[in-house]
Amino acid sequence: MIGEAAVRAAARVLDGIAHRTPVLASRTLDALAGASVVLKPECLQRGGAFKFRGAYNKIASLPPGSDVVAYSSGNHAQAVAIAAALRGARATILMPEDAPVAKLAATRGYGAEVILYDRYTEDRDALGRALADSRGLTLVRPYDDELVMAGQGTAALELIEDAGPLDTLVVPVGGGGLIAGSATIAKALGVARVVGVEPEAGDDTRRSLLAGERVSVGVPRTIADGLQAAEPGELTFPVNVRLVDEIVTVSDDEIAAAMRFAFERLKLVIEPSGAVGIAALLTGRIDAPGRVGVIVSGGNVGADRFAELVG
Repeated sequence: MIGEAAVRAAARVLDGIAHRTPVLASRTLDALAGASVVLKPECLQRGGAFKFRGAYNKIASLPPGSDVVAYSSGNHAQAVAIAAALRGARATILMPEDAPVAKLAATRGYGAEVILYDRYTEDRDALGRALADSRGLTLVRPYDDELVMAGQGTAALELIEDAGPLDTLVVPVGGGGLIAGSATIAKALGVARVVGVEPEAGDDTRRSLLAGERVSVGVPRTIADGLQAAEPGELTFPVNVRLVDEIVTVSDDEIAAAMRFAFERLKLVIEPSGAVGIAALLTGRIDAPGRVGVIVSGGNVGADRFAELVG
């Protein structure tokens, strides 16, 4: 189990390396949500998503020049590619064949070697472990790693430090690393409720918390490609069982509407996975009076795909 000290240690590692993304607010969003809402736009982070925090915290723990391998639909891929380059290492990334074109191009642009696989028929963790063994690489998992979780939690730490006390923290949920790290520091700093948001088709964490054990839903079909985990992580799940108060879900149409709202009202371009927290507030899924913090997890979406989704 990670603790407050691990998140604060990650913050020291990331100081001056990761962007300290700003805190944003919208009176329109406040009125629609019935709360005082502050947003942490990690779409403005290096690599366009919060994933850089965890990837760098992990890779910085390795000897300089240690080459790495990772698997990802795009955000962790880009984060690992950037972090490896900063540490003088090479990155090999397994990416699904149907990953967004913009994320594939960006990952290659950051200098990584990309190997494609079929996310619906192949086991990405098995492929990653095989590559690590055959090439002598270190596998950097997207969420099931204590250093990665601690790094992701620095987004919530900064939000609370910069915005002040919160009553509720709202966090997107895929494999559970961001919410595990965020809930760890949020609860330590007195946040009463931590609420996760998943796409309706990918509610593996919601089902798992209800069942009291990890439940697989298969690879979900949703526009939120960054939240397509089939089941919660082995390491993230125990943290979230202990610290997460509620999981809610939103539909793909609601996610697209939230992307449009963020563009028109906040002037933010956010990807579907990053929009789920805003979607949950706009649809009334979360009853959260008082001060609410929302982590907008990323903005890696191509212009054509963005226009298609919000048009």
